[in-house]
Amino acid sequence: MSGERNSESSKKVIPFALNKQVYRQEARDDGDPLDRSGQAIMELLQQAAETANSNCDRAMELAHKLSVQLRAAEERIRELESDTNHFHDRAQRAEKWLARIYKDIEDKFFNPESGRFEQR
Repeated sequence: MSGERNSESSKKVIPFALNKQVYRQEARDDGDPLDRSGQAIMELLQQAAETANSNCDRAMELAHKLSVQLRAAEERIRELESDTNHFHDRAQRAEKWLARIYKDIEDKFFNPESGRFEQR
């Protein structure tokens, strides 16, 4: 595919500037409920970002697999269309031969002018 990107350049990364150590150094008191709540929120956001990145990776892998399957299916369709055209042409040629044979049989065996076959 022309619009295909490699998996590394298309990964969505959600960066978080604050890491746990920096935040704890800035926190006034780990016992303060406000600080604990803020820290818990930051950890939940980090987990959400990791989950989102993981989901994105899985989606990209699935999209790639489906893309490969789609290309294989399109190739198979082209092969089947080619086979269909081939056999359609053969069927048309066979029909022409049958029409010619039918006409020759009619002319040679059932044409009253030929005199070869008498009808009773």
